[in-house]
Amino acid sequence: MKKIKLLVAACLLVSAPAMAEESVPYNCDYSPSCEVAPGIYGAMKSPVTSKFNLSLGGYVKLDYVHNTNAVGPLSPVPGLPMTPPGQVSKDESLFTAKQSRIWFRVAGPTFMGAKTNALIEADFYGANSLSNEFGNVRMRHAYGSLDWTNTQVLFGQFWDIFTPAAADTIDFRQGGATGAPANPRVPQIRLTQKIKLGEGNGLRFVFGVQNPVQDAAVAGDNSMSKNGSFGSVVNAAGQIMFSSNALGVSPGFMGLGMSPLQIGVFGMAGSQKFTDGPAVDVYGYGAYGFVPILKSKDGKNRAMTLSLETQAYIAAGLDVQAATAQAVVNNTTPATRSAAKGYGLYGQLKFFPTQDLGITVGYGRRNALNYASYKNPAPATPVAGTFEKYNEMLYGNIHYDLNAAVRVATEYQYQRTQYSGPASNFGQNNTVRAAVYYFF
Repeated sequence: MKKIKLLVAACLLVSAPAMAEESVPYNCDYSPSCEVAPGIYGAMKSPVTSKFNLSLGGYVKLDYVHNTNAVGPLSPVPGLPMTPPGQVSKDESLFTAKQSRIWFRVAGPTFMGAKTNALIEADFYGANSLSNEFGNVRMRHAYGSLDWTNTQVLFGQFWDIFTPAAADTIDFRQGGATGAPANPRVPQIRLTQKIKLGEGNGLRFVFGVQNPVQDAAVAGDNSMSKNGSFGSVVNAAGQIMFSSNALGVSPGFMGLGMSPLQIGVFGMAGSQKFTDGPAVDVYGYGAYGFVPILKSKDGKNRAMTLSLETQAYIAAGLDVQAATAQAVVNNTTPATRSAAKGYGLYGQLKFFPTQDLGITVGYGRRNALNYASYKNPAPATPVAGTFEKYNEMLYGNIHYDLNAAVRVATEYQYQRTQYSGPASNFGQNNTVRAAVYYFF
């Protein structure tokens, strides 16, 4: 009898974790699935023990890529390499999991009526590590914020304020260099102010100053006029956005949240100092729009929704954002040096036939302005005497959520970079991608 009691007790101890796990409503498992991904990637939040209220999350992502032009797992910046005459481009197939990421979010004590928050996020694409086995941790976001009802002060490293759009691609660059600038994450301090304009309508003003590394300055040479190169004064940037619930809401980025109608403008301005000549002004401005063409029936369900996102800009000297292909032109003498100018166009449609199935198609293009001014190209261009006239991408992808954690996706991209000179001066690439995500 004693042995039986011991055996029962042992069984209960072994089964206790399993029973406890079953009793916790972790995400869900039904069709249609609930919101995908916890924390900042969706609507759920799982606090863990810390000095303050701490949440963590992220996703594991495995990518398979096949390129008809061997350019690696990411679409290249500034442009595609040309295939030498008489040769054919080399294709490639590869896997990578370095796009996986993790984040920690903190909700701390209040200050003068404001909630205080902080977030640190990292992935494994640091230090240009090429080997998948040596993926280096890279800081993506690291910021703190003070949040009142309609006002936020944010400081730290966050998305570049210039241009709000990011193409909804499986490709990690998300349209960078093709009409949706790369949106680098830069140190900054920004103020966001919301103004309510009646029920369901409002304005959002964003103003900030941020790290000025956006041109040809290299690491270590970003201070004012150091080592004969050039540095920068702090850049100022801003956005003005009108939002309205008049058209309802439809899925936004990656289909992980709902967005209302948004229409706005954005801009950035700065000045680059040179040791051997006058300063060069850099700037950019443009317009952005998000339109729920077919709205969600209840504000949460994605079935039979359709979203349009579009953006256009003009920029000068903003090559680190990939808004322009290079920093300066006419660089043979200080007196003739000027910022390289260009424009970008981007648009995409996002359709959900069902709650779990999403289809996206889009197009983006970055184009040089005033070809005649490009008299001496950047050294990185593939053939002497050429410069990038335009860089474009056409893409389409499909993703399906197996449940609240697992997503599968596939994508086709066509990319082309046209250079000056003969019509044969171009590079192109056809890319097929497949990816599996596990959000946590």
